[in-house]
Amino acid sequence: MTAAHRGRRPVHLAAHFPGVDSTTAWAGPRPGSQIDFASFEHLARTAERGLFDFFFLAEGPRPREHQGRIHDLDVAGRPESLTVLDALAAVTDRLGLAATVDTTVNEPYETARRLASLDHLSEGRAAWNVVTSSDAFTGENFRRGGYLDRADRSTRAAEFVSVARELWDAGTERPVRHAGRHFTVAGRFTLPRPPQGHPVVIQAGDSDEDREFAACAADVVLTRHGTLEAGRIFSADVKARLAAYGRTADDLKIMPGVTVVLGDTAAEAQEKAAEIRRRQLSPQDALLALEQVRGTDLSAYDPDGPLPGIDPVAGSGRSARCTHRGDVLALAARWRALSEAKGLSIRQTVVEASSRRSFVGTPDAVAAELDALVQGGAADGFVLVPQQTPGGLDAFVDRVVPLLQERGVYRTAYEGTTLRSHLGLRTPRPRPERAPV
Repeated sequence: MTAAHRGRRPVHLAAHFPGVDSTTAWAGPRPGSQIDFASFEHLARTAERGLFDFFFLAEGPRPREHQGRIHDLDVAGRPESLTVLDALAAVTDRLGLAATVDTTVNEPYETARRLASLDHLSEGRAAWNVVTSSDAFTGENFRRGGYLDRADRSTRAAEFVSVARELWDAGTERPVRHAGRHFTVAGRFTLPRPPQGHPVVIQAGDSDEDREFAACAADVVLTRHGTLEAGRIFSADVKARLAAYGRTADDLKIMPGVTVVLGDTAAEAQEKAAEIRRRQLSPQDALLALEQVRGTDLSAYDPDGPLPGIDPVAGSGRSARCTHRGDVLALAARWRALSEAKGLSIRQTVVEASSRRSFVGTPDAVAAELDALVQGGAADGFVLVPQQTPGGLDAFVDRVVPLLQERGVYRTAYEGTTLRSHLGLRTPRPRPERAPV
């Protein structure tokens, strides 16, 4: 880094292997497979070639359905996240490996053991994206089943993470004795303390409860706030809460999920972006997305026509978006306002309402915009969500990463071996043994 670049904030990058929905244009040219290990390996190796901090896998413990129908336009599932990452640990050297594990339907002892195993096998590269299940629909696949209210999901998640950290701190040296509202654990862990102390904890969410949990327990926050103003407001709010937990701004990295479309000219990039969105969201996809919000069959409507003038029917469908009447009405109202303000059709409304922050332009323009958001305090970095699998990161790594390096805001080599070192996070000290709570 030259003297001119001293004091500039570094840009952090991560890669997200796209899910099984319309994020990825599976019907596009040369689509990969979401089952074939070669797809995961190519994307992970590309991310490591680009010196990314980590590779991130989402998780869905049940296929998506609506009104009893499997989403026939979805890709049909993929292997369990930690199993994939265990395999990727053998074909990568420095790249962090982040798995999504649900705290509503899993147990802390087994989750802590599997994450500690990955951390040991990868020599300190494991991360855990903490999520909760929002409905009884997902819970039907598990013994406990049922549905937890939002507050209960949050308290269970917080206790879940706390128990996992107790287990990691104890290692094989001492027993763990925990008796809380949701969990009772009394025994010894099977593994020594992980190389990172604690695998990196990742969290997503925008509610007040989510922001407080992030300030208390997360190392990385995933967000959709990709504009300068919105990112600054979110970042300032979350980081202002850190002091209450004895933490500083450097202890938490905020990374919006974004997409990137590159072209040799701005016009070419815009044309590519429009074609990608057309492939990602078919007319049937648009109607199905609206049905999830409206709770009623809309198959008779024209996806290129206006939104129907009917009120949502709460409780008639199984939507991952909404679990309460208030959620349904609020989301429907936002979509209605968006459609009316811009004169959008059903399909256009769904495209705009569901899109991540997208950077579309020449490599120079995209590098400048990413850098500006980080220097402006809107983010610490970005999670790139490629629209094509497995080659969706290739152009970014080849054409944008060198420009970020020229700006002096991106590493030219990995300086450490663990994910915490990539992110500039402290290694947590072991907490002392405590009496049961």
